[in-house]
Amino acid sequence: MGFTCGLVGLPNVGKSTIFNALTSAGAESGNYAFTTIDPNVGVVDVPDPRMETIVQLVPAKKRVPTTMQFVDIAGLVKGASKGEGLGNQFLGNIREVDAIAHVVRCFDDDNIPHVQNRVDANSDIEVINTELMIADMEGLEKRKLKIDKLARSGDKDARVQIEVLTAVLEALNQGRPARTVSFDTPAEQKFLKSLNLLTAKPVLYVCNIADPEQNENNHVQAVRRHAQDEGAGVVVLVGKIENEIMEIDDPEERQAFLEELGLHETGLDRMIHEGYRLLDLCTFFTVGEKENRAWTILKNSKAPQAAGKIHTDFEKGFIRAEVYHFDDLVKYKSEHAVKEAGKLRLEGKDYVVKDGDIMHFRFNV
Repeated sequence: MGFTCGLVGLPNVGKSTIFNALTSAGAESGNYAFTTIDPNVGVVDVPDPRMETIVQLVPAKKRVPTTMQFVDIAGLVKGASKGEGLGNQFLGNIREVDAIAHVVRCFDDDNIPHVQNRVDANSDIEVINTELMIADMEGLEKRKLKIDKLARSGDKDARVQIEVLTAVLEALNQGRPARTVSFDTPAEQKFLKSLNLLTAKPVLYVCNIADPEQNENNHVQAVRRHAQDEGAGVVVLVGKIENEIMEIDDPEERQAFLEELGLHETGLDRMIHEGYRLLDLCTFFTVGEKENRAWTILKNSKAPQAAGKIHTDFEKGFIRAEVYHFDDLVKYKSEHAVKEAGKLRLEGKDYVVKDGDIMHFRFNV
């Protein structure tokens, strides 16, 4: 699995439409609140043109791309942190994902009601972010009360934790999400991660527009300004058209349709690329007669961690890795030629895996 991305937003912003477009999963959609009660889940292949090249140069019986999981989480409403709508359930679903795709309505249509009776991108974003911040603040306040006594008694770990809790609470009280707070020491960073805060998750704002020729309308521009202030990514989609694109099975016909619309890639591709950037992910490959496969790992992962992505025994018994790069395969046209050119290396436990590495692991269990 590449990563899990949860789609959130107010009711009637087009979340389920976009989910269907991304996953072709056929989730129910409609112009009324709480269409989605239980989260819909769709797993999609991550498109990577490098895999097509690898298959041509290293024939295998099977090819397996890495995948991305989308979770369509029901629409949040004002007061969700207090249980309004189906708030507590939805907030719990958000805690389970790696990143948040915040779908924002960036189109005007009198036939589709808005829960606040007006389309205002900044206001919509504020409603969702406020509910996530309130939920985090309540959890942190309770945690702080429990740890405070230990910290005052001189417990070193507790004192570090109190400093983290205080800094994050201060940011939240100022209207800043937890992801805007940074810490220097590994102990602080580890504790922050353990809190699993809603507002610490990376966010991608997804602008749902009605007309591809208006991809920089006033609503979209407002979202871009907000995203820039908090260092978040932005993708602009036409939800309904993305559905039509994903229904075209023939790759050439799909590409022709994209070009007619003035697009170079689908919304799925753009979301994956932005998601990878947000989460600092990269891809390595394993190849062989039986299977060519792509794997997703965090950037700066070392060879044993990459091996562990395949199987925990590979990491435990890691000896070394045979490594060459995709670019070398393209240049020399075969694994044998790569070896003959001296481009295949043996790397140890400290080797940092690079995006596009092709790896064979040696291990002993």
